[in-house]
Amino acid sequence: MPSRRAFLQTAFAGLAIRPGSTPIRQVRNSRSTFLDIRRPPDLAIVQTADGEHRLERDAADWRADDVRVAFDRVDGALRVRLSAPASAVGRLRLRWRGDTDSFQLVLGDAWERGYGDLEWRGGVPDRPMPWYCAAFDGAATHAYGVRTGPRAFCYWQIDAEGISLSADVRSGGVPVQLRTRTLDLCEIVCREGRAGESAFAALHAFCREMCREPRRLAEPAYGSNDWYWAYGRNSRESALADARRVAELSAATTRPLAVIDDGWQPQHDDRSATGVWDRGNSKFGDMGSVAAAIAQAGARPGIWIRPLLAAPGTPDGARLPRDRAVLDPTSSGALQKVRDDIARLRAWGFALIKHDYTTFDVFGRWGVQMGTALTNDGWTFAEGPSRTTAEVILDLYRAIREAAGDVAVIGCNTVSHLSAGVFEICRIGDDTSGREWARTRKMGVNTLAFRGVQHGAFYSVDADCVGITDAIPWTLNRQWLDLVARSGTPLFVSMAPDAVGAEQIRDLRAALARAAGPQPLAEPLDWQHTIWPTRWRLNGEQVRYNWIGATE
Repeated sequence: MPSRRAFLQTAFAGLAIRPGSTPIRQVRNSRSTFLDIRRPPDLAIVQTADGEHRLERDAADWRADDVRVAFDRVDGALRVRLSAPASAVGRLRLRWRGDTDSFQLVLGDAWERGYGDLEWRGGVPDRPMPWYCAAFDGAATHAYGVRTGPRAFCYWQIDAEGISLSADVRSGGVPVQLRTRTLDLCEIVCREGRAGESAFAALHAFCREMCREPRRLAEPAYGSNDWYWAYGRNSRESALADARRVAELSAATTRPLAVIDDGWQPQHDDRSATGVWDRGNSKFGDMGSVAAAIAQAGARPGIWIRPLLAAPGTPDGARLPRDRAVLDPTSSGALQKVRDDIARLRAWGFALIKHDYTTFDVFGRWGVQMGTALTNDGWTFAEGPSRTTAEVILDLYRAIREAAGDVAVIGCNTVSHLSAGVFEICRIGDDTSGREWARTRKMGVNTLAFRGVQHGAFYSVDADCVGITDAIPWTLNRQWLDLVARSGTPLFVSMAPDAVGAEQIRDLRAALARAAGPQPLAEPLDWQHTIWPTRWRLNGEQVRYNWIGATE
C-alpha cells in the first residue's frame, strides 16, 4: 500500500505553490475572494490498498474501478458518499481550484484539543487543518469545513490556487472495507465573510452552521476540581472540604460543582485494579455516600473516569489489538462495560461525569502527535476493518451519552468534531497547571482565544482550571481567573487549602458569582497577531491582560 507521504505528493502533483506569505493589510477588495466549494470538486483521488487512483466523472458520480463517490447538494451543504464493494479504501482527497492568493492569514482547528499551538498564520500549503479552517483576506473572513459528526477524519489545506479536503476513512491503521454499504462520509459547508464582522464573529457563526443541534447545559457549569492542587492525592475528606469551600464562596441560586478528579478509584490502592470503577479506594470508601455528602455540603458532585482502561480478567477479544491494556470499543462486551461504569457513576448520584483519555487510548497518540497519520499503520479493531475509526468513536461517545442519561458530561481528550452535539462540555485544550504559570498561559489562554468560537455552537467549552497554589503568583493567576469568569464559558478552580487567603477569597467570590450567570462570549481582539491575546472584549468592555508579568 502506498505511504501517506506518497499519497499527498501525488495529490499535489502539478500544483504551483507560491512560497512566502503576504503581510496583513487592511483592504477592501473590489470583488469577493470567496471560493464556494459546495459543488463537485475539480479533482478527486482515492487511495486504496493497491494504490492511488484518480476518479473520473461519470454524470453525477465519480468512479475508479469499483470505487464510487457521489456528491449531492443537501440542506445548504455538499454531501459526500462513498461506496467500494471490493476495494479497501484508506483516504479520499478532493480539490477545488480557485484564486486564493488574496488570503493573507489562515486558521485551522485541532483533532481533539489545542496544545498551545493554535494561531493565524500566513500561507503554509502543506499545513493540515482538522475539521475546518478560516481565511482572512484583509477585509472579510471566509470559512470552510465539514459538519459535525462526520464518518471520516477530515482536514483542509489551502494554497494559492485552491482548497483541498482529505478524508481518512481507515479503520484504525488499515483501509476500511465497506462491502455492500454506502458511507455518508461528510457534509461540506462554507461561509462567505460579511462586511463589518470581526474574524471571531465570522468563525463563531460558521461553527453554528457546522453543528445543527448542540447539546446544552441545563444549569451553568462552574465550581471546583481538585486535580491542580491534589494531583491524585485526594480523599473523601479533601473532596468534602473542597465542596464546602466552593459552596461558601458561591452565593448564586445555582449550586456550584465540586468535581473529584483522578485518585478515587481502586487502582490507587492496588495497581492490579486498573480499569476497575465499581467502588472507591480506601481513602474514599462508598462513593454513593461521598456524592451525597458533597450535595449536603451545598455543591453538585462531579467525578472523573478513564473508561477504556481494561480491567483484570478482560477477555482478549475485548482488548484493543493495538494495545492490550485498552478496551476495544467495537467489542460488545467492552462497550457494555463502558455503559455499566458510566451508569454506575450516575446511580451513585454524581451530577457531572468527566471522561478522559479515549482519544489517546484508541490512537496511541495525543492530538498534537496525530498529524495526518493519526495512528500507527497496520492495526484494526477486534471486529475487523468494516467501519471507519470515526464511526467507531461516534458509537463509543453515544454509548457514554446514553448511559449518563440526564447527567451532564465533559469529554476530555475527546475528538472535537465527534463530541459536538453529543456532550454538553468539551475540554478544548491540554492541561493548565497549578505548578507552572507558563503552562497555564500557553494552554489556557491560547485555547480559550482560538476555540472559544465553538462555545454554544458545538458544546460549552472548558478551557481548563485555574490552579490556585503557592507555586504561581496571584498577580498572574488572578488574571486567568478573571478572564475565564468573564468569558461566558465554564469556570473550574483548583484551590489548594494553604493558598486561599483573604485576597484569593475576595477574587474568587467575584469570579464565581460572574460564572454562575449568563454572560456574552469573550472575544480576543488581537488574536490575529499573537498566540496569547492580551486584549479582549468582555461584556462590551475592552480589557487588557499582562500574561508575561514583572516576574519574567
